[in-house]
Amino acid sequence: MKPGTSVWKACLVAVLFVGITGPSHAQDYPSRAITVIVPFPPGGASDVVARIVTNQMSKILGQSIVIENVSGAGGTVGSARVAAAAPDGYTLLAAAMGSHVAAPVLTPNLKYDPVTDFVPIGFTAHSPAVVIARKDFPANDLKEFVATLRQRGDAVKQAHGGIGASSHMACLLFTAEIGVKPALVAYRGSGPALNDLVGGHVDFMCEQSVSVAESVLAGSVKAFAVSAAKRLENLPNVPTAGEAGIGYQMSVWAGLFAPKGVPPEIIARLSDALDKALDEATVRERIAQLGGSIPAKDERNPATFDRFVRSEIARWSPILAAAGTGK
Repeated sequence: MKPGTSVWKACLVAVLFVGITGPSHAQDYPSRAITVIVPFPPGGASDVVARIVTNQMSKILGQSIVIENVSGAGGTVGSARVAAAAPDGYTLLAAAMGSHVAAPVLTPNLKYDPVTDFVPIGFTAHSPAVVIARKDFPANDLKEFVATLRQRGDAVKQAHGGIGASSHMACLLFTAEIGVKPALVAYRGSGPALNDLVGGHVDFMCEQSVSVAESVLAGSVKAFAVSAAKRLENLPNVPTAGEAGIGYQMSVWAGLFAPKGVPPEIIARLSDALDKALDEATVRERIAQLGGSIPAKDERNPATFDRFVRSEIARWSPILAAAGTGK
């Protein structure tokens, strides 16, 4: 036998083995539980939507999907963990505007690139923001609320779930539109911020309807406006900002991502499961009850989601950069 022949044969066998087993792994996927990291605390909009959607996805895929909350630094801690995870489809990210749009602008030394370090799977939900205040705030409607903010200025405390979180971005647009600069009180997520608002420790916040609708309906907080073009079915008594002549419209989005390098076959499998989950009546009803909306059918594919995320980054970057520098 010539020198090196055995080594050459071993390499050939290894190459053939990889070629044969690679696709089979994708075909067998998933063969064990999948972990979906939510980069925000429990109880926030990203967490609520992720649990509703992945619960149905697990039934479709025939495997458990475990939600793990890894919060901190505006969603960047959990996002960085997913970016560094093995590209096998067993660690996914339930991301939102904060982690993928705001963080790249506002967080120094970010350990991931929102575009190149992830593969988009698809939208999970859209949700307008609701401007809410502590239940004993001295205003009866949006016009009185705005007048109070303009009169009291930075004596009013605005809570948010961290710089770049959806609650920060939602109020950033709102306060800019009405020309006020309240005192900002940051929390480690919108859930803790909402808890303090209910407790009367801060004055107001702006957050996705899927996070705050139940508190509004329970009378725990006072709602003044929604950032949608029309009133929400589950909050029919809360007017749109436009009804008071305020040009405040936005929709907060959430979606699923995988680390870069996950095989296309696995991404397709996950995207298909997500699409089917969003078609399920119980999922649609639950998200609608919270004031959110299901993405349209033609929005759900990974390519469309990827284009949307890139456009959101381009739209928000100058706004967030100006806010970060105080301009």
